[in-house]
Amino acid sequence: MAKETLSITDNRTGKQYEIPIEEGGVIRAAALRDIKTSAEDFGLMSYDPAFTNTASCRSRITFIDGDKGILRYRGYPIEELAEKSNYIEVAYLIVKGELPDRKHYAAWESNITTHTMIHENVKKFMEGFRYDAHPMGMLVSTIGALSTFYPEAAQINDLESRRLQTRRLIGKVPTLAAFAYRHTRGLPYVYPQNDLSYTGNFLSMLFRMAERDYKPNPILERALDVLFILHADHEQNCSANAMRSVGSSQVDPYSAVAAATAALYGPLHGGANEAVIRMLVEIGSPKNVPDFIKGVKEGKRRLMGFGHRVYKNYDPRAKIVKKIAYEVFDVTGRNPLIDISLELERIALEDDYFVSRKLYPNVDFYTGVTYQAMGFPMEMFPVLFAIPRTSGWMAQWAEMVRDPEQKIARPRQVYIGEQTRHWTPIEHRPEPTMREDAVSDQI
Repeated sequence: MAKETLSITDNRTGKQYEIPIEEGGVIRAAALRDIKTSAEDFGLMSYDPAFTNTASCRSRITFIDGDKGILRYRGYPIEELAEKSNYIEVAYLIVKGELPDRKHYAAWESNITTHTMIHENVKKFMEGFRYDAHPMGMLVSTIGALSTFYPEAAQINDLESRRLQTRRLIGKVPTLAAFAYRHTRGLPYVYPQNDLSYTGNFLSMLFRMAERDYKPNPILERALDVLFILHADHEQNCSANAMRSVGSSQVDPYSAVAAATAALYGPLHGGANEAVIRMLVEIGSPKNVPDFIKGVKEGKRRLMGFGHRVYKNYDPRAKIVKKIAYEVFDVTGRNPLIDISLELERIALEDDYFVSRKLYPNVDFYTGVTYQAMGFPMEMFPVLFAIPRTSGWMAQWAEMVRDPEQKIARPRQVYIGEQTRHWTPIEHRPEPTMREDAVSDQI
């Protein structure tokens, strides 16, 4: 019978090692430390920039099979959840591990809406930002500031405290996001209207003007709800890794969520759909797509919204967003950029250059045109990502806190700098030589 081990021969010493294989295909990196040339040797390390093939945790939250285009939350296919569920129910599933019954759903929904209001001092804090402050920068700052309003959140090993902070964050982040939007527009803040749904309340805080009773369009309300479901969690992505890494210091969850939100701020993560819009605007017309595709092949252009670190097939979320886009267009009118998107997708999926490289549309390819049609400016796109991802971040954080194997994050490095040098008086130092890796050349 085959053994679940990996046999390694160190050709430097001729020694053989046997390393256990766990979970059907995982070895412990620490096991490599036993492979040494001498007793003083540190042992082998694996070198993996950007953690492209390193598992940092065991998780029960999200499963992705990138080759087959599969995404599941707690075992449930994303397609079923997007069709049959709503975001509040999915947030319960992600955070607690099971879908709620009617009693628990009602209690969960009530607990979330109870915490949609924010302290008036937080509102004053937001008023201190410039009129042209980026909404995402405001969101990062105000989420971090919440840690000073709820100091008991530092009790991360207390179950009831973790539950309370989770409800607070899921409830308050849409309010902070909406206030940030209104601030950039010079509009008065709209307080939560808790007789509306989670997404309906968010739309009210964004767009309500002088209406006595604001009622969001049900199609747009449902579209945003589905988009929130699709963005609720996505395994160990950059922001989830930031949440776990910062949280591993045992800091309060508000500080960790602020760090995760900051990670999401980047154009390669939460800002990716904005890059798609800018690309489509640059193309200008469906007739210009062939020339753009030619430029991509020649390395002169970048094809945004195609390909993914994980998916080597059509992103299952992209298929759902594409359908949602047309439902939104029935209400708002057709976004002319969709015609460029469709032509770009058609040509790319027929071209062996892209197919052979497994460059298929990802979720960002259609979310931008959908958000834009709904009236959201591009600077709000990453904010719209952060709102639903809060539930995923809190689930990742709580799982990390409870995991007895987790310690404070501290990756190793491969040191390639100077060896021992000795200090000399400044008058005896030669003129510095500016090397390619010199600090002064990089900062």
